[in-house]
Amino acid sequence: MSTLYTEQSKNVTKTWLLMAMFFAVVILFGWFFSFYYNDPNILYFFVIFSVLMNFFSYWFSDKIVLKLAGAKEASREEYFDLYTSVENLSITAGLPMPKVYVVNDNTPNAFATGRNKDHAVVCATTGLLAILDKTELEGVIAHELSHVGNKDMLLSTVVVVLVGFVTIIADVFRRNLFFGNLGRSRDNNKGGGILLLIGIILSILAPIFAILIQLAISRKREFLADASGALLTRYPEGLANALRKISKYNQPMVRQSSAIAHLYIADPKGLQIGKKIGGFFATHPPVEERIKALIGK
Repeated sequence: MSTLYTEQSKNVTKTWLLMAMFFAVVILFGWFFSFYYNDPNILYFFVIFSVLMNFFSYWFSDKIVLKLAGAKEASREEYFDLYTSVENLSITAGLPMPKVYVVNDNTPNAFATGRNKDHAVVCATTGLLAILDKTELEGVIAHELSHVGNKDMLLSTVVVVLVGFVTIIADVFRRNLFFGNLGRSRDNNKGGGILLLIGIILSILAPIFAILIQLAISRKREFLADASGALLTRYPEGLANALRKISKYNQPMVRQSSAIAHLYIADPKGLQIGKKIGGFFATHPPVEERIKALIGK
């Protein structure tokens, strides 16, 4: 039977597997470039690059996420209800007090980021703070703190950097193909055309691979965070009511990035989009299912 502890262990394992997959994909690109150009130094560069990016994604991914979101640190004086809700619920959950950030956006949303509980960040939009009452806000904050406690925050945050760099590598290849001299190295031999075709296929599949990795960040984690958050506040109706209000505001966020969409409590592109896409390609489970799981209706 799955428990919070088994889910925590699975998320740590998934993080290491994700980093290993990233390493393998980058090395594959490096091998192809090295073989095509007949220059082993290219492969060495890609190996070093892959190691550094794994290190970089672990230590600095939270700063990248905050930058992409356009977040600023919130003070207790200016955002008293938000700050004290995070503070009180952190104590209740037995977690260190995370840093509190705010995004100036009318669309109600929130996310958590950071590599571990000692370096966590909880962020909310000004739109969320404007429409929720205290119990609803606590429900959302408890949800985000549950991501911290369940250890799925690192997995979700690391994927932002790793997926982004895989996409960049593919883009570099395509640009070099059309504007550089990639096709000149081995085109004179019989296999040159086949190798070039393989390179094109790899550059096309890499962004698809990136999307699939994001989708592999299971939507089950949202249900788990909902349930854990409800246990933390002892009031599931608070989060359920918050989700209802958030779902009614189906406008996309002004500043958004597909790379960090899976971090938010709701789809930053607008929940109606998520409903239409549905199923496999949605970054979040339907709101109706989440509410039903919380309060049974």
